[in-house]
Amino acid sequence: MTMTLHVDIVSAEEEIFSGTATMVFAPAEMGEVGITPRHAPLLTRLKAGEVRVQDSSGEEQSFYVSGGLLEVQPHVVTVLSDTAMRADDLDEAMALEAKERAERSIADRQSDFEYAKAQAELAQAAAQLRMLQKLRKKGR
Repeated sequence: MTMTLHVDIVSAEEEIFSGTATMVFAPAEMGEVGITPRHAPLLTRLKAGEVRVQDSSGEEQSFYVSGGLLEVQPHVVTVLSDTAMRADDLDEAMALEAKERAERSIADRQSDFEYAKAQAELAQAAAQLRMLQKLRKKGR
């Protein structure tokens, strides 16, 4: 029998995924991490990007997170993010529009707060576009 771990992916609005997996890949701040059952406890920040959940048959489900926290216990992985969504729910047109809007805000640079907010929005839009491009290459 294959060892599994329980995975919860939660956004500020709702639970996006709850189920078992044999492996989880997440975009930690210092680089991508891979988590298997019996992984050492870990708490780390996530950057915007793709979380992949692999089941016992080897199939992967992809989720977009805008950043957040990753908590790992030996048999439980929890992803907490302000924004999380299934890869199928990403909208390329909206991501492109958000990227252009953020780039215009950066160019206008009215205040430090507006500039920092625009940079964060640009990073999220770019992460969504990278994820869509990657999924397109995989043929999804």
